[in-house]
Formats: sequence, structure tokens, C-alpha cells
Amino acid sequence: MKKLLSVLALGALLASCGEEKKEEKKGGFEMNRTKTETKAVEAKSEGVPVDMDNQGVGKYKDISFDADINAEMAAAGEAKFKAVCTACHMVDKRLIGPALKGVYERRNPTWVMNMIANPDKMLQEDPIAKALLKEYNNAIMLNQNLSDEDTRAVAEYLRTL
Repeated sequence: MKKLLSVLALGALLASCGEEKKEEKKGGFEMNRTKTETKAVEAKSEGVPVDMDNQGVGKYKDISFDADINAEMAAAGEAKFKAVCTACHMVDKRLIGPALKGVYERRNPTWVMNMIANPDKMLQEDPIAKALLKEYNNAIMLNQNLSDEDTRAVAEYLRTL
């Protein structure tokens, strides 16, 4: 009986040592989710400057909003936003595109409307739009061909976020 227990104990010891050797030889892909990854994302988002003077490139010039939000226009803008923008944008989280809550703290209204109305031209010529394109892995904002009224309504809705 002692011999049997000794053999089993020796076998268990060898088996456990063998596992470690297999672990050491293991190669291939290893995912490591540490705080350094989060810091890299934070540093990346700092690459797009806040520029309230840049009006962007497009037909809109010197847009300013009334002090009060137009609730009817904002409601129409919310409906349009939900129909065409939510595939890429969330209100308070990054998705394919940036979160839009507080967008008017980072960009002026003229820039926002030019980006909504004609992202193609903005991505070609505007430095902020180019930086955003780079930050979001070259995910191009598609031109939704919105009318002036729809563009203004979406811009008004963004004020409510």
C-alpha cells in the first residue's frame, strides 16, 4: 500500500512539473488588459484639439444659436438623429464615431453644421475633421444628404444633450 501511494505521489509530482514546462513552451497570442491600454486610448483622444474658432469648410458661416432651445426643432432633430446617426454615434459613449454629448464645448456651431451637412469636404480639407478621422481608425462619416432644415434640426437636438 505504501508503494502504491509513493508511486501515485511521485506521478502527481511529475505531472505537475510537466504542466509548468508545457506552460513555458506555450506561445502565440496573449491578451493583456491593463491600465496602460486605457492610458493609450486617453492619450489618443487628447490628439484632437478643442478649437472653438474653427468654422470648418462648407456653406455654413457664422452660425449662432438663440439662447433658448427650440423644442419643436430639437424634437425633429432627435427623430432625424435616431434615423441616420445612431448607427455610428451614441450620446455619451464612443462608438464608430465620437460621443456627441457636449459637442458644443469642443466645436463651434458652424463647424458642427458643416460636418453634418458635408462630411466629405470636411474630411478632405478641415484639420480637426482629419484628426478625428485618424483617431477613429479612418472610419469615414457618410454624407447623409440632409436638407438645410434637417441639418439645423439635428444641430438643435445636439444642444439638448
